[in-house]
Amino acid sequence: MTSTRPSGTLDRDALAARFGPGRADLALHARAAGDPLADAVVAEIRAAGRDRGRALTAQLQRGIRDGLAALRDPSPAVAALLTSAESLPEGVDPAVLDTGIRPSFTAPPAVHTLSLSAGALLRTYGSPSIAVLLGTTGRLVESAERRLTETGTWLLAATLPGGMRPGSPGYVGTLQVRVLHARMRLLARDRGLDEAVHGTPVNQVDLVRTWLDFTLVSMRAEATIGFGLTRAETAEVYACWHLLAHQLGIDRELVRDITSHAAAEELDALVTAVTGPPVAESRALAGALVDAVAALLVEPLRLPAPQGRRLLQALARRFHGAAVTTGLGLRRSPGWEVAVAVLARAIAVQRRWVRRSPAALAAAQARNVAATRALLAEDRGGATLFQTHGA
Repeated sequence: MTSTRPSGTLDRDALAARFGPGRADLALHARAAGDPLADAVVAEIRAAGRDRGRALTAQLQRGIRDGLAALRDPSPAVAALLTSAESLPEGVDPAVLDTGIRPSFTAPPAVHTLSLSAGALLRTYGSPSIAVLLGTTGRLVESAERRLTETGTWLLAATLPGGMRPGSPGYVGTLQVRVLHARMRLLARDRGLDEAVHGTPVNQVDLVRTWLDFTLVSMRAEATIGFGLTRAETAEVYACWHLLAHQLGIDRELVRDITSHAAAEELDALVTAVTGPPVAESRALAGALVDAVAALLVEPLRLPAPQGRRLLQALARRFHGAAVTTGLGLRRSPGWEVAVAVLARAIAVQRRWVRRSPAALAAAQARNVAATRALLAEDRGGATLFQTHGA
C-alpha cells in the first residue's frame, strides 16, 4: 500500500496563507469527515446482527424507493437519512426536480461518455486517496469497465428530467451510491487503510473532488471538443448539481457558492492542495480505464483497440493538459491530437448554427433525452454494484 503523504495535507499554515484560514480549516476538516447520516445507517445495520440487519437493509431499500412515508416504524438512522435526502437544500429551485440538468442534453449521450471516461473519471483516479481506496476495497484493474458503465448508468439517470425527484431511478441510484460509499468506508477500515496518510475513506474532499469532475472538468472537456455551454447554461448546471451534492451527502458548505467555472476553479485549487499527486494505483486505474473504453469503441466505431487507446489518450491530453496525462502514465498520440482538433472545430461551427434557432436547439435536446432514455432501457447484464451493495 502506498505510504507517501499527500503534499500540503497537514501544512495548515501554508493552506491558510494561500486560501485564507477559514478555507484551510474547511478543507482539513473535510479530509477527516465522512457522511454522518449514511455512516450511521450502515453502522446500525452492522450492529444489529444478521437477522435484524437484513430487516433494516430491506427497510432502507424500501425507503429509498418508496419514500420515508412508506415505512411504518423506521429506525432512527434510516429516518434521518431519508428525511434529509427527500428535502431541498436552501436556495435550490424545486423546478430542477422536473427539469433535470437541461443543458447537458444539448449534447448526445456519446459526448458524455467521452467526457466521463477520458475527462471526469480519469481525473478522479489521479487522487491518491481514491485510487488507493479502490485498490484496498476491490479489484483495482479488473473492474474498470464495470465502474465506467455503472457510473455512466447512474449519471445519466440522475441528470434526466425528473431524475432527482425522490423515487425516480436517478434518485434511487444516487442514494444507493451514497450508501455504497458508507459501506466502502467500513470495508477500508476493516482492511487497514492508513487514514493518517489518506484521510477518512471516501472523505468529503474525495466527494467534492468527484463532484467537480462531473461539473467543472466534464463541462470544460466537452467545450474543448465543440460542445461548450453558455454562461447561463453553465450556471444552471451548477445549480442542479447543488441538489445532487445534497443527495450524495456532500457538505453544503463546500459547494454552496459554486455557480460558475471561476468559483469552481477556486474550490478545485483548494481540493487539489490537500489531495497530492497521482500514485502507482492511479496510473494502473488510468491505463485500465483507457483499455476498457477502447474495447467498447471497437464495435460502434469499428476502431481497433490500439487506435481507440490512441484516440482516448489524445482526448485526455486535450481535456487535462500534458502535466496531468503524463502524471497518469498516458502517452502522446500526435496524429489523433490533430484529428481531434480538426473535428472539434467542425463541431463547434455546426453547433453555433443549431444555437441560432431556439426550435432546433430544443429539438436536439429532446432527441438527446430520448436517446438517453433508450440507452438506459437496454439490458446491461444484471444489477450494478451500487444496486447490489448500496442499500
